[in-house]
Amino acid sequence: MADQILIPVLPWLIGGGLLIGGAAIVGWVFTTWLRIRHGYPLDGMWGQAVYPKKNEEAMERVKLLSQENAQLRAELGSMKDRLANVERIVTDGGYSLTHEIESLRKPTN
Repeated sequence: MADQILIPVLPWLIGGGLLIGGAAIVGWVFTTWLRIRHGYPLDGMWGQAVYPKKNEEAMERVKLLSQENAQLRAELGSMKDRLANVERIVTDGGYSLTHEIESLRKPTN
């Protein structure tokens, strides 16, 4: 009796098991790829971190990038100050600016 029920659905059970196993393997590969791509450590057989290893070259690169970031931020602050001065000149009244320019052109006796 059990043979009559189990035998006809056996291919479906085997196929379902293989499908679930394949999905688990694909999921594991995908999560490993994501961890590598974003720099998260991988777990070894006993749970120890395997990747990424910190070396002197990577630490030096981070240091150089941090210094460059600080320089760029300082330059951006300088550019903001210049832009504020240009905006002040542009929004200043046209009459007063023209008057100041003409007063500079007049020879002083």
